[in-house]
This record gives sequence, structure tokens and C-alpha cells, in this order.
Amino acid sequence: MLVPALLGLVFCFRGRAGASPHFLQQPENLVVLLGEEARLPCALGAYWGLVQWTKDGLALGGERDLPGWSRYWISGNAASGQHNLHIRPVELEDEASYECQATQAGLRSRPAQLHVLVPPEAPQVLGGPSVSLVAGIPANLTCRSRGDARPTPELLWFRDGVRLDGTTFHQTLLKEGSTGSMESTLSLTPSSSDDGATLVCRARSQALPTGRDTAITLSLQYPPEVTLSAEPQTVQEGEKVTFLCQATAQPPVTGYRWAKGGSPVLGARGPRLEVVADASFLTEPVSCEVSNAVGSANRSTALDVLFGPTLQAKPEPRSVDVGEDAAFSCAWRGNPLPRVTWTRRGGVQVLGSGPTLRLPSVGPEDAGDYVCRAEPGLSGLGGGAAEARLTVNAPPVVTALHSAPAFLRGPARLQCLVFASPAPEAVVWSWDDGFLEAGAQGRFLVETFPAPEGRGGQGPGLISVLHISGTQESDFSRSFNCSARNRLGEGGTRVSLGRRDVLPTVQIVAGVAAAATTLFMVITGVALCCWRHASFSKKKNLVRIPGSSDGSSSRGPEEETGSGEDRGPIAHTHSDLVLDEERALETKDPTNGYYKVRGVSVSLSLGEAPGGGLFLPPPSPLGPPETPSFYDFNPHLGMVPPCRLYRARAGYLTTPHPRAFTSYTKPTSFGPPDLVPGTPPFSYTAFPIPGHPRLQTHV
Repeated sequence: MLVPALLGLVFCFRGRAGASPHFLQQPENLVVLLGEEARLPCALGAYWGLVQWTKDGLALGGERDLPGWSRYWISGNAASGQHNLHIRPVELEDEASYECQATQAGLRSRPAQLHVLVPPEAPQVLGGPSVSLVAGIPANLTCRSRGDARPTPELLWFRDGVRLDGTTFHQTLLKEGSTGSMESTLSLTPSSSDDGATLVCRARSQALPTGRDTAITLSLQYPPEVTLSAEPQTVQEGEKVTFLCQATAQPPVTGYRWAKGGSPVLGARGPRLEVVADASFLTEPVSCEVSNAVGSANRSTALDVLFGPTLQAKPEPRSVDVGEDAAFSCAWRGNPLPRVTWTRRGGVQVLGSGPTLRLPSVGPEDAGDYVCRAEPGLSGLGGGAAEARLTVNAPPVVTALHSAPAFLRGPARLQCLVFASPAPEAVVWSWDDGFLEAGAQGRFLVETFPAPEGRGGQGPGLISVLHISGTQESDFSRSFNCSARNRLGEGGTRVSLGRRDVLPTVQIVAGVAAAATTLFMVITGVALCCWRHASFSKKKNLVRIPGSSDGSSSRGPEEETGSGEDRGPIAHTHSDLVLDEERALETKDPTNGYYKVRGVSVSLSLGEAPGGGLFLPPPSPLGPPETPSFYDFNPHLGMVPPCRLYRARAGYLTTPHPRAFTSYTKPTSFGPPDLVPGTPPFSYTAFPIPGHPRLQTHV
């Protein structure tokens, strides 16, 4: 009854004063850490009645000390309208909605929400405080936070103050909906550099912005980390080199293994290896493998070995058609890399450099041998040359060779030189009224021989010889054609037959041009020699040879032998021989009886030694059969004969023939061309005149 009476008085008083109750200050939402004090303010104006606080709609009471709520009380000057609610220490159950009410005036403040924050506990890292990992193998580190932390904390990873990425977060909820445990997983692939590193897991929330940390130390096991060095790294071939293999490992190293080019080095143990360097170390590196309980690792290094050039691949011969491109390749190995140049054999001009030589649109002039050359290295060792032949396939190249002049009605031969690649299919001689490839046809015979030396790159050479037996007048005026063909074409040349006159024209011209004094002395000497021979012939009209035992001679052995002067050399000119023969015929027996005449073999000596036979060129029948035989002395025109006729031994021959004749047998084969050793088979080279058979004259 007292309280309502008081309230009535208050209202009456207010009505009289003209002011109504109102809130000067209302409570607001508040966040408080668990265990700390919470203060909710409330101030009223023009109100002196009862003030109470409610918690989630439950009245806490009107007294200032709030009986039944030991941790709750109301503070402030009630006369001035201060009614502040205090809670200490704040617990989780204090989290609720609070209102300040002026019950007699029917006033209620806005609700104020009290939030209680629970700081997180220090997290736990599984496997800590020292976590053992294996380098190179991916691993997961787990950080777990337990308790009813509010709000839910975040779990962060740090290393040296730097936040780490690559984490995943997982939260476990309890059946009641409250938070159970929270986990954060860090995925990493450690390396040996992580050994001894410290990682921090931090639980941080609004209740504890600075968070709480838990640190762990990483203990790494890792296979050996190897470093391999060589001393010296650059070395001349043949010098000694030391390899040093250093390794760090956890657990410690258990063994070393050395290899070269993938093949084990026998007898090599420990971290050092000494070897003598050679060129193979440049391409076959040395490796060192180190092992421990976790695994193994190896490192390798190649030496910089200096050595001279060595040939690896020779250039291959090439055969190309004319107009096509040709290329040669050769490979040299050396350190430093050798300089390779190309030249032609026998030449000094550098045609190219590098491992490949290219020749565009080759012609016959490009045929030959090409040389790939490398100079010696810095040490003066190595180097050398290799060559290959370029054969240019082209139509045959035919060259006329020198042919000796021939006598009319005598034997002759013409020669041509053929170079062709590929080899000629045929070599044909042709003239006005015929042609001949091989074998005999009438007076003509063709023989083919390999040339003694070929031109490089033009294929083997051939010499084709056309033999003519019994030359005719028309043979000296016509042209003979020597031609050859292969798959690329045909080539040919004209060859003419030179004529040799009966008299040695050159000798006559030379005699006419000689000085008068010299000519007189020569004529005088020849006359004396001929006079002595003529006197001897007049007495006997017969040529006798010392050493004969024929008893029909009118002279005795003393006369036949003669004195030392009779045995002297007797020189005859060509005309003298003919005259002597005619005189002998004039003294023939009119009864046509048989005379025993000695066979004489004479030799024109160009030296001082006696006893040699008279070697004459083959006879050339000129004119009718009665015409005496003539002989060619042109090969000896360049020499001054001593004009001495040596008589040789011979036996007696019984001959009924009334006149002198020359015996000659035609050979079945003419034989190879006249090539003397060392004579090059080219068009400007004269082949020597063939040797003549020894002749025997019968009277």
C-alpha cells in the first residue's frame, strides 16, 4: 500500500511540475572477455520511482545489491537517476539480453546484448616440439586448437615472422552445436635447408587478437647433397687431374662410387679420384655417387681437355654428271675445335672452310682430288689431311697423240688418247671410205690399250692405235677421225698421217746452211773414207767379213784379215751403198753360175766400241721392185756419226738371186703403243718411234 501511495504522490507532483520521466542514458551491446567485468549503463530523468534490470526478460530485483545474484549489482546515485548494472567476473552464462526498466513510469530501455568472448587456448602441433621429416618427401603438419573459444579462432602458420601459405582448415562440431576442435594442416615438401627451422602455429580470434603461439622445430633427414670439382678444370691431354667429391647428409654418408661415362671406375673409393686426362674426358663426364641411409645422390662434371685434331670421318669419293652439284664432307675432332680448309691436291688456293665443301654445277675442269685439311692443335699434335676424288661424268675427251711419219708403202700407225667417265662404249676410227672399231679390216688394224696414267677425276684413259700396213698416197692426204661415245655424248678428233721423204731433207738443208769451211772438211773426210772402201771393192767386188773360213776366197787369211789400217772404220753414204750394190751386179758371171757369197751384217755405230750390228729402220719399198731399198736415218740426224763401218762376223750364204733384197716378216700383232716410262700420255707428248728389226742383206 505504501509503494502505490508513493507513486501516486510522484505523479501528482509531476503533474504539478510539468515534467515526465525519461531515459537520460540507455544500455548498449557490450562484448566482454570471459572473467572480466561487464558494465551496462542506465540513467533516468524526472523519475524517483523503482528501477529494475531484466535478463532475457527475467527481473533481477529492485534492490541495489540484487540478492540472489552474487556477481551482479547496481551502482550509481539513485537520487540523480543513475542505475548501472555490473557483472564480475563475467561467465558464459552471463551472455544474454539486458533491459533497464522504470516500472512506475512504465518505461523500458532498448535491449542491450552482452557478448562473452572466450580467448583460444594455445594450439597443439602433432608430433611437436620436434618434428622429423625426410627431405624431398611431401609432408603434412597438423595444428589443433581445443576448448570453447568464442568466436571460433583461426589457426595460422608462420616461419621467421612470415605467414606461410598452402594451409587447409578443418573444424569439428559437437552434437550440441558447440565447437569441438579445430585443425589447420600445412602441406610442404621440405628440403635440407629446412633442417633446424622453427615453425609457429598461432591461434588468433577477436577475443585474443595477438593470438597464442606454439612453435616446433623441424629435424630433417635427407640424402647426400653432393658437390664435385676438378683441379684443374682445363687440362692438356696427358696431364694429371684430381676430382674432389664433397657431400652433406643426414644421417651421415655411408659410401662413395665413381664412374666415367656411366662405367664404374674400378678401385676408386673415398671422396678423391686422381686420373690422367685424355680426349675421352671431354665427352665422357666423371660422376660421383654418395649414399646414406635415406638415399643417394650423384653429380658429374666434364673436363675441358685440350687435344689436337683427329679425323673422325673421311670424305667419300663422289661421281656426278656434268652440271650437277657436288659436295664433300669430313669430320675432325679436337679441342679447341680445329679449323678445316679445303684445297685441290697440288694446289694452295683455299676453296672453302668448315666440314662441308659444296661445288655447284661442276664441269670437267672440276674433276680431281680434293683435300680436307686440319692444322695441328696448340700443343703441335694432331692434324693432317684426307682426300677424296671427284669424278665428273661427261662426254669423252679425245686427244690426238703424236704419230711418227711414215714412208710410202711402208707401215704406219696413228694414236689417240681417250678420257671418259663413264667408260666409253666404243672407240671408232673412221676415214673416207670406211670405219673400224676393233680388229682388222684390209690394210687396217685397231688395237686399244689402257693409258699408263689417267687424269684425276676423268676416269681411266685409253689409247687407241690404228695400224696401217702398206701406206698409199691417199693415206697422207685424208683425215682419220678417232671418236668415242658414252651415255653422255660423243667426242672425237682428227689425226693426220705425216709423210717421210726418201732423202733426209733436214740433213740436206742443214748441210747447205753449214759454213763453207765446215762443209769442205766434212766432204774431204767422207771422200777419203769412201775412196778406201771403193779400192777394196774393186779388187774383190765382194764384201768379206773377218772370221770366215770359206776356202773359195781368192785371198789368203792374211789378206782377209788385213793390216790395222784395213780394219779401220769405213763410212758409206746411202748412195755409196747403192752404187756398190750395182757394181757387184755388173761383175756377175755371164754363165749365171752360182757364187758363194758371204752374208754381211753391218751396223752403223754411234759410239767407239766395235762389234755392234747395223740397226736400221724398217725398209720401205718405194717404187718398183728393182728400186733399191731406202732406210730412214732421221732418228739419228741430231747426232754426228763417226762415219765408221764395223764389219761383223757372219757365215757364207748361197744365193741364186740376181739382185739384192730385203727379207721382212709381217708381225701377227703390232703390239702396244710406243710409250717409254715417264712419258705422260698427252697430246703434246711425242711417243718414241718403235724399234726396227735387224736387217740382213744378201748378195
